[in-house]
Amino acid sequence: MANMVLLPCHAALRLTPSGAAAFASSPLSTCPGPRIPSSLRARCCACRTPPPTAVAGRDAASWAGDLGRAVPWKAAVSGAFALALSFTCFVGIVNAKAGVNKPELLPKEFTTVIDVAGFLSPGQENRLRQEIEDLEKDTGYKLRVLAQNYPDTPGLAIKDFWQVDDQTIVFVADPTFGNIINFNVGALVDLDIPRSFWSRVSGKYGNMFYWKEKGEDASIEAAVMAVSRCLREPTGANNCSEVL
Repeated sequence: MANMVLLPCHAALRLTPSGAAAFASSPLSTCPGPRIPSSLRARCCACRTPPPTAVAGRDAASWAGDLGRAVPWKAAVSGAFALALSFTCFVGIVNAKAGVNKPELLPKEFTTVIDVAGFLSPGQENRLRQEIEDLEKDTGYKLRVLAQNYPDTPGLAIKDFWQVDDQTIVFVADPTFGNIINFNVGALVDLDIPRSFWSRVSGKYGNMFYWKEKGEDASIEAAVMAVSRCLREPTGANNCSEVL
């Protein structure tokens, strides 16, 4: 699978809630801010370079746990760190339970929208699928939607089912922890779309007040349309500056 973006560890440790999986990523770059002493830097970077013998056994469970628990973004925490899922950097960072892997919850045929929580009507699912299909044809970006209520989630199985790569955005709708909107952003998408956009979508349409008043389905549809409009904008300094 193509490489996903990694999270500078000091950001992950500051923003990750204890005892739960968190969705966070940023470009593979040096940590911003003051220079970190070498002793602290060694401990920080350990999460990005785990022992080879440990990676194979933990990578799959880590990804499944992150996707399964779908901890929401805290949009108010920081505008500077707009968070997205990472498939690899959570190894050794988060004290998470064993990952969920339930391929039996996957549909028999490929679909870009999977609703194991029953939030969407058949008509809503069809509208979202059509929007996602048109978006992929027009832009090349692959948006995928999973609606779930942890622990009822396909978990790790979704990765292969959707062939997640650097051009894929995985949108996990899960109200378990309050905010219903969570994103995993592939590395190539991350280069084109400002990270603040994802936290603004989560803050506007994913907060508990919004989806409890209007319904989980309305929150999901509004977020998909906001993402679709953003991805269709020309890439530039001011693209996706507004969430409509």
